[in-house]
Amino acid sequence: MSALICGSLAYDTIMVFSGRFQNEILPDKVHILNVAFLVPELRKEFGGTAGNIAYNLKMLGGEPLPMATVGKDFAQYEAWLDQHGISREYVKTIPEAYTAQAYITTDLDDNQITAFHPGAMSFAHTQDVHAAIKAGAKIGSVSPDGRDAMILHAEQFADAGLPFIFDPGQGLPMFGGDDLKAFIEKATYVAVNDYESEMIMDRTGWSLKEIADRVEALIVTRGGKGSHIYTRSKTHEIPTATAQALADPTGCGDAYRAGLLYGLLNGMDWETTGRVASLIGAIKIERPGPQNHYVGPEDFRARFKKEFRYDLA
Repeated sequence: MSALICGSLAYDTIMVFSGRFQNEILPDKVHILNVAFLVPELRKEFGGTAGNIAYNLKMLGGEPLPMATVGKDFAQYEAWLDQHGISREYVKTIPEAYTAQAYITTDLDDNQITAFHPGAMSFAHTQDVHAAIKAGAKIGSVSPDGRDAMILHAEQFADAGLPFIFDPGQGLPMFGGDDLKAFIEKATYVAVNDYESEMIMDRTGWSLKEIADRVEALIVTRGGKGSHIYTRSKTHEIPTATAQALADPTGCGDAYRAGLLYGLLNGMDWETTGRVASLIGAIKIERPGPQNHYVGPEDFRARFKKEFRYDLA
């Protein structure tokens, strides 16, 4: 059974400045800001919400179908997807554009300066989910992408009657209260972090209970405090899983969402689904970058049993 994951495929260029921004930026001169940072450490990562979720779902043993628009520079990422057996059937190339990319500079205090170029992601609304649904996709996800694409794909999932997760993430600031209400009314599930849940409540005027009453489940991740899964009848408190190292939180939310999709595809209850999501998020945080970790399905099951004291069916 496959999951159609609508979102971005992007390159993340991450640079580390071995000083502190506050020592290089003069507060009284920000109106004529002209600074340069020497960044001896640089790495280029494969990222984007669709790519990150797909990578983790495939690792768990699921069948992800990322749907995204990419640019003329996608060849390296394309080879990475092929290497890991991730379908490119619904990845569309826009020849005149570059693949979406983020340029992130981090200082010694973990402050970040980020520039994001959407590139081919701006054409994501040219993709139609119906072909993948006809081919057998059993669940969908509307994750951060171009604004028009997120609106369109939510409408298409709803019209086709395919259950889907609304996962606004970094795309949340693009939408006002009425937009968010429309997404929630169409969605089967909503997945956000605790900050995003506060923003949705502020913009819609709905409480967590009012949101949860409109979907089958509202999932709120809370970092090191675990996560809560709200259904109409019960709140499931999901514990964190033990990480062997705390290397980098980048992509942990996407890993968690892959765990949700895996649990839903396999008919697991919410207690188990949440724990699968928690554990794959913990495994991700052990390595830098969003797609540099790995665990085989059998090792994952063994680690799940050790962590939660029961077998993963």
